[in-house]
Amino acid sequence: MLAKITSKNQLTLPKSLISEFSGTEYFDVKSEQGRIILEPVRIHRANAVRSKLAQLGITEKDAGDAVQWARKRKS
Repeated sequence: MLAKITSKNQLTLPKSLISEFSGTEYFDVKSEQGRIILEPVRIHRANAVRSKLAQLGITEKDAGDAVQWARKRKS
């Protein structure tokens, strides 16, 4: 099987190969001894959200405060 690198440096993998990894959206990519190694990765969306919140500096208390604010009745 052949894979082609596009003009945008994207790699097109054969459908017959990818069908073995149904449901996988992400692959860990590394180089070993002149070879490209792809390993399927299952991203846990909750972990991605936690990472983004941490990156933005949003704490658990901030989230709780936002929920309380949103639940307040309008006068």
